[in-house]
Amino acid sequence: MSVRVQAARCLMAVLKQEGSLAQALPPALARTPERDRPLLQELCYGSCRQLPALQLLLSERLAKPLKPKDRDIEALILVGLYQLLHTRIPAHAAIGETVAACQKLKKGWAKGLINGVLRGVQRDPQLSPRGQASNEARHAHPDWLVQQLKQAWPEHAESILAQNNLPAPLTLRVNLTRTNREGYLAQLFEAGISARPGRFSPAAITLDRPADVPTLPGYAEGLFSVQDEAAQLAAGLLQLKAGQRVLDACAAPGGKTGHILETEAALDHCLALELSEQRLPRIEENLARLGLRCEIRAADAARSDWWDGLPFDCILADVPCSATGVIRRNPDIKVLRQAADIQQLSKLQRAILDNLWSMLRPGGRLLYATCSVLPAENERVVGDFLSRHPEAQELPLKVDWGIARPYGRQLFPQENGHDGFYYAVLDKSQ
Repeated sequence: MSVRVQAARCLMAVLKQEGSLAQALPPALARTPERDRPLLQELCYGSCRQLPALQLLLSERLAKPLKPKDRDIEALILVGLYQLLHTRIPAHAAIGETVAACQKLKKGWAKGLINGVLRGVQRDPQLSPRGQASNEARHAHPDWLVQQLKQAWPEHAESILAQNNLPAPLTLRVNLTRTNREGYLAQLFEAGISARPGRFSPAAITLDRPADVPTLPGYAEGLFSVQDEAAQLAAGLLQLKAGQRVLDACAAPGGKTGHILETEAALDHCLALELSEQRLPRIEENLARLGLRCEIRAADAARSDWWDGLPFDCILADVPCSATGVIRRNPDIKVLRQAADIQQLSKLQRAILDNLWSMLRPGGRLLYATCSVLPAENERVVGDFLSRHPEAQELPLKVDWGIARPYGRQLFPQENGHDGFYYAVLDKSQ
């Protein structure tokens, strides 16, 4: 099947809010010859990355909007625009292949429309003056998100937006129970793979170029996991000790669970909790490759009907969030996330935090974490929680990463570095 058709169908699923790119792309890759898979990934991720600007450009070139039943044609044109404006694919090939793809979508009537739009943009890619001044055109982000970022982070917003539009680096977490970072860097060097140590996590290695992860040295042996450096900071902040009972709430896909077990092998009990039962096999597979085991259970972290009543010494609350700190890894967030979602997510985050707090023993530690850069999901949630729980104390983080906030610490996405993340450590008084 045409790579453009596959890309258009993946993009259409995102446009119709039927699923994420992470859900739509793997089956499409499986149907695509291996030689064409890098192009398919580039078209899908690149189109989503530039989608707000591409949609604005398309809207200015159409005499009237396409009908809802023709979202596949809209997606195909957007894929064509991405090729013209953001890749080195020759214009004649980008246009010709995209026009031909509509035949395979069984919508031959759209050939003239697609050809006209793409050739018009080839001749004159400029937006109207009003379009050029919009946030969608200037930043390739939805207007609501640009406004929230500029309001929250006037000194950092431009950098955050710019980093969100770049591909994310591939970062590994070395399994320090099986090797050390210097030794694994040497293995990569011997394999001809250029990489460098991370700045903040003692287990982090960032590759200079993308790679096919299963082909990296020691993958099957569990010598490493793929995990962003910001996410690797969680296990250290828990200050784990032998004999503790530990809960990793909202655990899928299991990266932090694995790091917890690598950090302290003598825990009394570790429970990985995940709302979606369909995601449990992913946790099991990741732990099995690392040679690790713990209890894994499908349950709602905002409820207590699964709890056996035995308090935990440490709890990691990596709560559901807008994921605005990892847009460069998940550019479809620009479409899937809406302004109204933030209030609903904040409400859920408060519910989870309140519920898990009741399961923490006196003197225990709870780590609140998100991959968001929006204060409404981070410091405001923690501040509200502290105002309602006099027995809770926020512990200042004496670290050299991120920026200190009234509560917790905020990281922003960095070029060739970590993602955006937020952490706050809460201690329960005796």
